[in-house]
Amino acid sequence: MALLMVVILMSVPYIFLIVPGLEYKTQYDGLIQNITTANSINGYIKPSIDAELWEIIAGKKPFAQGNQYAILSDVDHRIEQMIDNSSSEKGRIKLSIIQHTLQTLRSSIDRVGIQIAQGKTFAENLVLMEEIRSITQLIEGNVQAYALFEVKRTQQQYQAMQSDLTSWAIGGLSVIMTSIGFSIVAAWRISKGIYIPIKKLHDVTTTIARHDLEALVIADNADEITELGLSFNIMVGKIKELLDAKLEEHENLKKAELRVLQAQINPHFLYNTLDAIIWMAESKRTAQIVELVSALSRFFRITLSKGRDWITVRDEIAHIESYLAIQKIRYRDILDYQIDIPEETRSGEMLKLTLQPLVENALYHGIKNKRNGGTIVVRGRWLADDRLQIEVADNGIGMTPERLAQIRELLAAGNLWVAGAMPIVEDGYGISNVNQRIKLYYGPEYGLAIESTYGRGTCVSLIIPQQRSPAPSRN
Repeated sequence: MALLMVVILMSVPYIFLIVPGLEYKTQYDGLIQNITTANSINGYIKPSIDAELWEIIAGKKPFAQGNQYAILSDVDHRIEQMIDNSSSEKGRIKLSIIQHTLQTLRSSIDRVGIQIAQGKTFAENLVLMEEIRSITQLIEGNVQAYALFEVKRTQQQYQAMQSDLTSWAIGGLSVIMTSIGFSIVAAWRISKGIYIPIKKLHDVTTTIARHDLEALVIADNADEITELGLSFNIMVGKIKELLDAKLEEHENLKKAELRVLQAQINPHFLYNTLDAIIWMAESKRTAQIVELVSALSRFFRITLSKGRDWITVRDEIAHIESYLAIQKIRYRDILDYQIDIPEETRSGEMLKLTLQPLVENALYHGIKNKRNGGTIVVRGRWLADDRLQIEVADNGIGMTPERLAQIRELLAAGNLWVAGAMPIVEDGYGISNVNQRIKLYYGPEYGLAIESTYGRGTCVSLIIPQQRSPAPSRN
């Protein structure tokens, strides 16, 4: 009875922690989901609606064939989900305001359809188009304000949880101290019945550890001790099996993580390339189509690599050459590139899809953000200790010191979140992806290093172990 009382008292603090903890988790999950949904709306509704209506007003697409109403319904559905998830009345009010603004936008779009049906002039329709642009800008501003509001609520939720945990800890400590008192009394009563047998069992076990198990036959309580020894051996064997299984599981996990990370290639690259092929086909630019399709074929052939995780440095370089050749056709006015990888370094092996995300990051967040474009340079060299260093540098817009510090913190943390900041997806995800894969397969001492100066460019470097091989003969 005394032991049962101790168990009950010891369980009370955990019950007080688990129940509120689950409630906080539910609220926190709702906040995170709403923030994620709000971020997905931003950058989607304005360019999508504006582009659809511009094509309609410009006469490129009939009003009835436009996707404007599908986009509105999609955004409205997401907002309904956020309202259902929201635990804040103020948050629901903000979302309701966004819904009302959506209705205003829908009415303005209806007016576009009416004006087009009435044969209004392009200038008259353009006036209404500017009104719609203002409304979509207002919607995105309201969604951004709501996201910031939820982020602040997340911080407040965390502070409230910390405060409650302190109170619960004090109460739990009191219960634990009471439980200790009961435990002392219970232990004193129980010890008389079990202490002496346990002490003898301990002495016998120590003796067995120093001698052969055959001695069990002549020991006191031989049957029990022999059974204990056999059980102990079985337990050790099972522990070894579990350790081996755990090691195998860890290796499988590493491979699974790599495959998941490799699956994150941006599908917009394929869409944009296919759009470029269509555009060139319409312009009857056969030679460029052949060049682009060939580069795309090489790109995906190396991407697949028959399911292999490791490819030669030569293939990895060919992979980024194909990627840059494709992008050069699309961004011919702003993109130049150079690849300077010595021939003697190309026969080694490296992880597939290591350089392409870095080159993509240099293009989309370095070169494209600079007014006159720029150049991406990929260079490699041997280091003194038979390690290969590869750098991906650009003379694009670069990063501010604050942004550079944030990216470095992301790399050190090994995930997509930086303390005190919004989740980094666009310009941190590819870098973090590569950094995690390098550490998983080469070891924690390896990874990415990044340097950047705002207005001058960025350089991302990696160092990997290699087996040095001689350069091929040119005879």
